[in-house]
Amino acid sequence: MSFGQGGPHGAQGEPGGQGPWGPGSPPGGTPDWAALADDTAARGRRRKLLMIGGGALAAAGVAAIVATAIVRSDGGDGGGKQNTSHASAPSGSPGTPEPTFAPVAPPSPQDPRDFISSAEKDKAPLSTETLFPDSRAVPSGRTYERTATAATPDCASVTQGGLGSVLAANGCRQVLRATYVRDGVAVTVGVAVFDTKAAADKAKAQSTGNVTALPGDGAAPFCRATACRLTANAEGRYAYFTVAGYADNKPVTRDDTKALAAGRDISTYAFGRVLARGRAAAAAAASSSVTH
Repeated sequence: MSFGQGGPHGAQGEPGGQGPWGPGSPPGGTPDWAALADDTAARGRRRKLLMIGGGALAAAGVAAIVATAIVRSDGGDGGGKQNTSHASAPSGSPGTPEPTFAPVAPPSPQDPRDFISSAEKDKAPLSTETLFPDSRAVPSGRTYERTATAATPDCASVTQGGLGSVLAANGCRQVLRATYVRDGVAVTVGVAVFDTKAAADKAKAQSTGNVTALPGDGAAPFCRATACRLTANAEGRYAYFTVAGYADNKPVTRDDTKALAAGRDISTYAFGRVLARGRAAAAAAASSSVTH
């Protein structure tokens, strides 16, 4: 038994068999050239369509990447942050940014002590009227009546116990005095004026004795040849001294506190009056700098 060249699935020429040229080849082994041509053309068209479709998909992918990049550059960074560095200009205005200006800070306040530390800056009028303008002084909530004022350029003439030589040695220009009375206690404050803070500080450090108490009109002298309370201090180019005792010239005992408190009160008041000069000068300087 012999088998044809069609193999075990059917001999050549039998229905359902295939020729040597593939499916649909005619019996007898002759190829169908028209069918083969159609099949080749069909495969070419499918390949072209696949290439066109792949190109379109690639183009779509590139477009998606570009769109994502644009969205991210507009602030869509996935974290909720907005990019405000490329804000669009208002309609009808140029695209250039608005000019910015650094804030101008107000002038810093000047130290009042600078104006009372030297005669060159301390130019305000100086007299008992400007330094002791109030008929009553109310330091620490306690009221004292002013009973007398006096001023002299002869600093040593209104001192006792060696204070005059100290004032003169440091260049004292004048001494302005005022007396205040409360509950039978009288206090005289003497403000010695110098050219510089250094001179006033030196006079305060070297102080000895006291200013002479200044009695009011019709009042008896006090703190004369009797014990009294003394204070000495300085602020700016001013040194100020107090002598406190009883208006009837009764001596102040060692454990007495009334004269001590009165002397401290009027010393505090003198300090405030001197510093007020500095504050007024600083305010005037600040106002002048603003207007100019």
